[in-house]
Amino acid sequence: MNVPKIMRSTAGKAVFCGLALFLAAAGLWRTPAAAEALPEKDRLKIEAQLKDLTGEVNMIMFTQEMECQYCTQTRELLEALAAMSDRLDLQVLDFIADAEEAGIYGIDKIPATVLMAEEDVGIRYFGVPAGYELSALVETIQDLSRRETDLEAEALAALEDLSDDIHIQVFFTPTCPYCPAAVRTAYRFAQEHERIRADGVEVVEFPYLATRYHVRGVPMVVINEQVSFVGARSSDYFAEKILEAAAMEETMEGEER
Repeated sequence: MNVPKIMRSTAGKAVFCGLALFLAAAGLWRTPAAAEALPEKDRLKIEAQLKDLTGEVNMIMFTQEMECQYCTQTRELLEALAAMSDRLDLQVLDFIADAEEAGIYGIDKIPATVLMAEEDVGIRYFGVPAGYELSALVETIQDLSRRETDLEAEALAALEDLSDDIHIQVFFTPTCPYCPAAVRTAYRFAQEHERIRADGVEVVEFPYLATRYHVRGVPMVVINEQVSFVGARSSDYFAEKILEAAAMEETMEGEER
């Protein structure tokens, strides 16, 4: 069996997975252990990470009455996490019956999970946060609990004058070891900046999006449907691309006037 192909840029600064996308599409990552709600080997580590949460964190999951293939796995995973801390709350909503709430949170596909503290900061997971992505989910919960991230001050300062709404989509697969870093960076920006929303999207579960955005390697980042890049990049690079997308939005708005 082939293994995921790891690629590096010539500058040695961007890393991404090529064949991981296609291996995941073939279902090769879905071993019996991966199918468990929360493998026992991960449980003790995650319990230790979640036991000291300092602030309340809310998880709102959207599924449906006749659960989709990955909805059940996502729900069971989140239920297992919620059982580990009394500061971690899970609310399960029906994508159809609770369509108004789905619209409020911008949910257009399932399984979907909103992660938030008291207020919605624009963090979304679409798909099962399994495999390598499980660590990103837990670390994001920790950030929300602390009400702060370790996003570099310089990167955040670069967006001080950002006045446009920014939508970041990070496409990932569970087999890509570099994807969590890209997802985490996007989520940090969303938590720290009110203008930014960030979606983590598991492309195997939403193949039509892989086709729409020509995803050939992961992580692939798309910002405001205008700017895209592949690879796990620094927060400074993210900030540059966010500003690039914002400038394109302003240009388009000027042309429409």
